[in-house]
Amino acid sequence: MKNNLLKNAIWLLIAILGASAVGGIALNRGESINALWFITAALCVYAIAYRFYAAWIAATVLAVDQTRATPAERLDNGRDFVPTNKWIVFGHHFAAIAGPGPLVGPTLAAQFGYLPGTLWLLFGSVLGGCVQDMVILFLSTRRNAKSLGQMARDELGPLGGTAALIGTFSIMIILIAVLGLVVVNAMKHSPWATSTVAATIPIAMIVGIYMRHLRPGQVLEASALGVTLLLLSVAGGGWIDGSETLRGLFDHAGLTLAWWVMAYGFAAAILPVWLLLAPRDYLSTFMKLGTITLLAVAIVVLQPDVKMPAITQFIDGSGPVFGGKLFPFVFITIACGAISGFHALVSSGTTPKLLTNERDIRMIGYGGMVLESFVAVMAMIAATVLDPGVFFAINSPAGVVGKEAAAAVATISSWGFPVSVEQMQALAGKMGEASLFARTGGAPSLAVGMASIFGSAFGDGLLALWYHFAIMFEAIFILTTLDAGTRVGRFMLQDMLGNIWPKMAETSWVPSVILTSALVVGGWGYFLYIGVIDPNGGVNILWPLFGIANQMLAAIALCVATGILIKSGKFRYAWVTGLPLSWLIIITSTASWQKITSDDTRIGFFAAANNLSDKLAAGTLPPEKAAIAPQLIFNLHLDAYLTLFFVALLWTIVFDMLRVCALHLAGKPIRPLTEVPHSPSQLAAEWVRD
Repeated sequence: MKNNLLKNAIWLLIAILGASAVGGIALNRGESINALWFITAALCVYAIAYRFYAAWIAATVLAVDQTRATPAERLDNGRDFVPTNKWIVFGHHFAAIAGPGPLVGPTLAAQFGYLPGTLWLLFGSVLGGCVQDMVILFLSTRRNAKSLGQMARDELGPLGGTAALIGTFSIMIILIAVLGLVVVNAMKHSPWATSTVAATIPIAMIVGIYMRHLRPGQVLEASALGVTLLLLSVAGGGWIDGSETLRGLFDHAGLTLAWWVMAYGFAAAILPVWLLLAPRDYLSTFMKLGTITLLAVAIVVLQPDVKMPAITQFIDGSGPVFGGKLFPFVFITIACGAISGFHALVSSGTTPKLLTNERDIRMIGYGGMVLESFVAVMAMIAATVLDPGVFFAINSPAGVVGKEAAAAVATISSWGFPVSVEQMQALAGKMGEASLFARTGGAPSLAVGMASIFGSAFGDGLLALWYHFAIMFEAIFILTTLDAGTRVGRFMLQDMLGNIWPKMAETSWVPSVILTSALVVGGWGYFLYIGVIDPNGGVNILWPLFGIANQMLAAIALCVATGILIKSGKFRYAWVTGLPLSWLIIITSTASWQKITSDDTRIGFFAAANNLSDKLAAGTLPPEKAAIAPQLIFNLHLDAYLTLFFVALLWTIVFDMLRVCALHLAGKPIRPLTEVPHSPSQLAAEWVRD
């Protein structure tokens, strides 16, 4: 009795503290607010959601069964289906889902101020993203680890299922291409980042062999070995960067790195999961979590003030970083830190093939997304503790603020965010860069923010070291999502081809593995190649699609989840996935409509293409812009038509899901549930589970 009272009192205090922190962030006006409130609010919200909401969903809505054998046990083939220690699976899952979104998205969305993005990160994640990840992981586990698209086809029928198969695979190709482009740009002409990322591959294989053959089950030993080698690779990367002899071996242009990234993606898709993918992602998680933990500790020690206003004047759509009003573009830009469709592909791809016990679904599915959301909060803090003038100087394109430094600072200062040329030059010198003006994309400003926090906490004399470490950290963060995404894409394509020739659906059949892996890599590799050689760095052809496509994919996943819940006789719980689904349908449809129909050239794809065409015909473009204009126009049209295609697929799936649910509720015949029958788990080796 006393223990229950104590527990209730503790959770009541956490709730009060969390509510106070959220209220302080939301209601504060006119005065600077300490970054410590952000961490407090995040930890309290996440703790309460995980302890109560996630536990209720797992026990009541999903009814997880720890005595039930998982696909990893029943279909163990030593390649894709492998019963794996839950901490290894957690590390792999987190590394696979945590790509550029939680780092770059919040940084870019800071142009609206710290408040809108922070609230979306906190509540969008616990009510939407975490729920999606956990529910899809559960449903896939109960269906022999089928992919999201295949589950849609099996449960909804040919129309919605085919649309989901095509939509998820198409969006997947775009998402992986964007991941590849970001990581190539991060490693381009950076020997330190390239050598460190390359070193993680043989290190992962050593750890995989150690755990599989040399010392089975000794996770702590393997982890210690891997982390030691990983830290040595980071130090070695700095040494290589300073060596005139060795740095040339890792100093490559974007196109060369793109070919290597494609080769790595192919290898990650075909090699046994225990040899490369799982141990590499598990080890990279140590670097990810170690860096984020260090950042959180530094923030707690320093307690820096957030300098960005709660809300800026750019909520009206006039922002220099990207065009569009607060609604819907803050939700599209942040994406992965709150909810991400890509996660549903991982949750129905590699992760359910490794899961040893259903009891771990809450920790891996819900808990993994909680951790990613916390990473996004850290990114928001790192961006907003910078002087706003510095933030906008780094992230605003030269075409908006001016090519010359003097013009840029004059424009930014006129917005009410003072900054000087001398201030930017001094900052660039400390970071070891020639200039920080117009370093768009979010990654450089995030690195500057992280380096500033680390430098203040652990020594300003190492700012350049911290900056380049942050750039390298971002590259590793992203590449782990690319490799898992490629393998998931292979599974999706095998499922699709298996509807035509069942043999192709066998994940252990080598010809199918090689063929589908090559097709997937060839698909995203083509878009990566076009992005790398694009005069504007690939932004026009790929990045505008990323946010919209990712959220549409989440909506597709929640459609499938809602449909299965209703078919399972759990209509009273359908709101758990139905509410976030409704919100995603609204924001993705609104964003798509604006991107297609807007007359604003900074928002509408067709408007920008027509404007550029008119200038080209009139001969008013400068020669260098005129030379690339046809390619830019093609890219903008491609963006527009792909957006139309994706939104049409989404609504097809939504209406088909509603049709199936209406038939079920009316008592009419529909496709039966495809959940596999219960079979008791026979695993006796406790190391696998615990």
